[in-house]
Amino acid sequence: MYYPVSAHLIEFLILSVLQKEDSYGYEISRTVKLVADIKESTLYPILKKLEKNGFMTTYTKEYQGRKRKYYSLTDAGVEELKFLNSEWISYRDTIDDIVEGRMKDENR
Repeated sequence: MYYPVSAHLIEFLILSVLQKEDSYGYEISRTVKLVADIKESTLYPILKKLEKNGFMTTYTKEYQGRKRKYYSLTDAGVEELKFLNSEWISYRDTIDDIVEGRMKDENR
């Protein structure tokens, strides 16, 4: 992707992934990497921050004989996701308006 992705957008993407179902780090990483050139050394601190802020919890589950850490959205995470989604829609719509010539500089 040509356009850089902010940490806030990555948080939004992570919470969006977890909205559908619980997930583990590698799977979250694969999904986020579809739009962001992100390394695990960047992703895992963001996951930790979201957990610390109460937006998700973790649990361990065995998979093919190994333990895997899963992330799950909390009620606070659902509320944060709603907020971030409304911010995203506003941001996206404003960009679309500018790109499509519907928004003009009000100072002219």
